[in-house]
Amino acid sequence: MTDKKERLIATALMLFANDGYNAVSTSRIAKQAGVSEGLIFRHFENKKGLLNAIMQEAETRLAVLFETIIQETDPREVIRKTINMPFNVPESEYDFWRLQYKLKWEKEYFNPDKTKPLVDKLIEAFQQLGYEQPEVEAKLLEQTLDSLGIGALQKGKESQIPFQALLLKKYEL
Repeated sequence: MTDKKERLIATALMLFANDGYNAVSTSRIAKQAGVSEGLIFRHFENKKGLLNAIMQEAETRLAVLFETIIQETDPREVIRKTINMPFNVPESEYDFWRLQYKLKWEKEYFNPDKTKPLVDKLIEAFQQLGYEQPEVEAKLLEQTLDSLGIGALQKGKESQIPFQALLLKKYEL
């Protein structure tokens, strides 16, 4: 990937994450990236193509986050690693994750199956540990972690540590 293309993606990511996709024009992205607007159209066809490039990266980053959890065989470690996951995201990636949360409200980009591998692994872990309702427990943890992620992005990871501790205690980890 060329330096200019990388700058376009990084600039668009930052602007989309902070101002919203619809509020940002291609001319603003180009100006802030220090390139011509035509370069956006040459590399990505249009603003939506630029967003799609960012979303492809989302799939890769999500797979990386889930990888160690999915490969884990100890059910207690599956739950522990899942609870700790939002706290392992580097602050340098916050814009990226802010954008993912914003796009959850866009029907075109919302994909509830993105987290299916993680939820399936959690269901398996809760089943192995003998929980009465493993599916419900897995979805509850998924939704709780979604809230923790939002809190960490808005207020910093430190603000979410009490909730992390509570979850670890709840699941006796």
